[in-house]
Amino acid sequence: MKYPVYNQKGKETGEVVLPDGIFNVKISLDLIHQVTVSQMANQRVATAHTKDRGEVRGGGKKPWRQKGLGKARHGSIRSPIWIGGGVTFGPTNEKNLKKKIPVKMRRRALFMVLSAKAKEKLLVVLDDLQIEEAKTRLMVEVLKSLPSGKGSAILVLPEIDGKIIRASRNIDRLKTIQARDLNCLDLLSFKYVVLPKVGIEVIKNTFSGNK
Repeated sequence: MKYPVYNQKGKETGEVVLPDGIFNVKISLDLIHQVTVSQMANQRVATAHTKDRGEVRGGGKKPWRQKGLGKARHGSIRSPIWIGGGVTFGPTNEKNLKKKIPVKMRRRALFMVLSAKAKEKLLVVLDDLQIEEAKTRLMVEVLKSLPSGKGSAILVLPEIDGKIIRASRNIDRLKTIQARDLNCLDLLSFKYVVLPKVGIEVIKNTFSGNK
């Protein structure tokens, strides 16, 4: 699959052949939804917590004797039927919210999202990406000149580049990520994918294996 390549000034400089096994696969919305939901669930942190009768303070002494007072028998003020007592079946921070998805399904869904981005021309391939200093102004100039300049974008780096990361972190609607860390949720959270040409080989070597 041939795809246009741009330089940092937004001018088309040539073409690159995208691997069909990654950028031209049949799309299944059900699989993408399933993988995305699992990744969203794995990011959740169980913070809601209520104390059960074993965690409530006090209640070590029996409130009153068992018989002779004409009142119902009680053994502890920590009982759930007492005001201020423990909570029965309340939310706890021990709840496991994780969802497991097989590696092959995650990879397949990732390829589907990349294919959709390429087919809708929301993938911007650069011949190279270099800036002289870690200045936000320089990074903004590069992004404005690209076809993705008017929308949110995720910048996929072949490897860690301190200058680009520092220059990008204060830019709204822009996220940097390493090519080996790509996932469906991040790709779907942004309209455009900006990818240096070298990153295509990194994606292929990382996700096209037999692991």
